[in-house]
This record gives sequence, structure tokens and C-alpha cells, in this order.
Amino acid sequence: MTGTAPGPWLRLSALVAAAGTVLAVVSGASHLGTTHRLVAALVAPPLAALVASAWIAHRRLVPATLASAAVFAAAAASPGQRQVHVALACVALAALAVVAVQSFRGERVPWGSWRDYVALTKPRIMSLLLVTGFCGMIAGARGWPGTGTAVAAMAGLALACGGASALNHVLDRDIDPLMGERTKQRPVASGRVPASRALEFGLALSAFSFVLLASAVNVLTAVLALIGNLFYVLVYTRWLKRSTSQNIVIGGAAGAVPPLVGWAAATSHVGLAAWLLFAIVFVWTPPHFWALALLIKENYANAKVPMLPVVRGERETARQIVLYSIALVGVTLLPWAWGGAGPVYVVGALALGAAFLWLAERLRRDVTPRRAALLFHYSLLYLALLFAALALDSVL
Repeated sequence: MTGTAPGPWLRLSALVAAAGTVLAVVSGASHLGTTHRLVAALVAPPLAALVASAWIAHRRLVPATLASAAVFAAAAASPGQRQVHVALACVALAALAVVAVQSFRGERVPWGSWRDYVALTKPRIMSLLLVTGFCGMIAGARGWPGTGTAVAAMAGLALACGGASALNHVLDRDIDPLMGERTKQRPVASGRVPASRALEFGLALSAFSFVLLASAVNVLTAVLALIGNLFYVLVYTRWLKRSTSQNIVIGGAAGAVPPLVGWAAATSHVGLAAWLLFAIVFVWTPPHFWALALLIKENYANAKVPMLPVVRGERETARQIVLYSIALVGVTLLPWAWGGAGPVYVVGALALGAAFLWLAERLRRDVTPRRAALLFHYSLLYLALLFAALALDSVL
């Protein structure tokens, strides 16, 4: 990925980091203590995105980006020495200016259409994550948390999810062509979007998510969104997916983070009630994903991805789906048993869970593509309706 000119996403990260550094210098000179510390802290995410982009895709930018990060860190470490602190911040700003200038140099490559960048964010997956995050926020607030908080939280969560998905495209670009027509035509795998551009895009969205959530919602919300992002990219995609048949069991934790993000946005903390929502999505993920894996078992085998149907066979996968479905129904009753949900939710959970179990048992008795597809599509509707019932119960 080296040798090409950086794209607009890296330049935007550089400009945001530079603008934040300017604001940090101004706020420090104006003796705005708390504001100064907040602004300075918000420079870190785009700066980290710059360093990662340079290290992976644009090695000639490494000296300037590392210098800016090191000097900025040195400035942050010397708040008591005012003149040194301001001088180091100014040097960091100069280094960022160098990065911005250098980002316009190199071989120009097409950077793809806007539709490709929308596809990089995996909007269908994101929509379900936003539903669980939004309903988690309503449940945490026991009503409407405020329009400003809701908009900022959902926008920040969308950026985090989109950034993680874009980075997933980059890491999976070698196996996507082996996984059938659907993944073969993905923007990075097909070559419509260069890997370096998708990398910059994913890192920029991830960084801006943290900045938005930390500044407009609260720091805990930003940290949780970042943890979910990194877990999906580094733990699931980079490690578990290709190393163990239990990949989605452990990796499902990433998709279970949005309810925590929503809850933290509404309450500024996460307690047991929030973790119960996390547990629901965590236990839901394996049967949902294994139903899809049964449909595209051969694709996973071609790509040498050790999904459960490839390693243990269809019968064992169907049996595991039933076991996890039973556990899922039990876990969905915990919010009611704990006293955090009422009759609307528990009736919905029981009805939806009964249908889930019925479809899972039918699949176990006769493992066919039609029954696997039916369970997979129902599982998507199931989770959305379950969390909608939770949100409705919270406002009644």
C-alpha cells in the first residue's frame, strides 16, 4: 500500500488534529484549564489514526507523524512548565503541518465512488447495531434521553461501527474473493477502492467517533464504542476468525457493545442492567451467525475459515444452535427477573423466543438451506423486535 498519495480521509485527520492543536494552544494561553485539557485530549484520536495510517500504508509520512505524536505527548506530560508546554505544542503543530503538506505528494490513484464508501460501512449490519444501541439508551434513560444526546450518541456509534466495518474490509480483502460473488464484489476485494483509502477511511471514522462521543456525550460512551471497534477489528477479524471454530462465540462480544454504548450515553455509567443487554446480544450471536454459516459453508471452506459447520459438520452446528437458542431465551428473561423490565417486555421475549426455538429445532431435525435461511432472517427480526419491546416497556 506504499507509494500512493494519501487520500482525503488522511488529510482530513491531519487537518482535524492540527485544528485541535491550535485550539489547545489558544485555550492554554487563555488559561481555560478544563477546556484546554478536554481539547488536548480530543487531539489524540485523529493523531493516533494518522500514525496508524502512516505506519501501515504511507511509510514516508512516518517520521513526521511520529514526531508530532511524540512531541504532543511530551507537551501533555509537562503541564506545569508553561513555556515548555506551549513550545512543544507549537512544534507538534508544525509537524502536523508537514504531514498535511506531504499528504498531497505521491502517485494519485482513484479513490472510488461514494456508494463504495457507504458499502464499506456495512449499512445493513450497522442498522441492527444502532437499533440495539438506541433501545439500550431508551432503557437506560427510562424514557427519552434528550434529542441532543440521542443524535450525538447514535451518530458517534454509527461512525464507530462504520469505521470498524471499513477496517474489516481491508483485513479480509484476501479471503473475500474466495467467499462467493457477494463478498467478491466488495469495494476493496474487487479493487474499486484501494486498500490504503479504505484503511484511512476506517481509521478516520473511528477517530471522529471518539471525538464526537467524548465531547458531545461523555467519555465512557466514547471508550466503550472504541473498545467495541478494536475488539471487532483486532480480536475477531485479525485473530479469532481464522484461528478457531469458536470465533463467533468470543468475537460476538464486539456486536454486543452497542447496548452498553446507548446505556452509558443516557446514564454516564453501566451497571448490571446494561450488562444483561450485552449478554442477550452475546448469546444471540452464535445461533444467528451459524445459521448463515450453514448457508455458505462451502465458501468458508474455500477461504479456509474454520467456521463451525466446516470444522464440526452441519448436524453438530444445528445441535449447537438449539443449545444456544435455549440459553438465549433464558438470558432474555433476566432483565425481567432483575426487575428492570415489565410485562410488555417479558411477553415479547417469551413469544419471540418460542418462535426462535421452534425454528432452531426444525433446523436440527432437518438441516436444509431453506430452514437455515429462515432461521437466519428471523434472527435479525427477533433481535430488533426484542429490543424494541424493551424500549417500549421502558417508556410505558
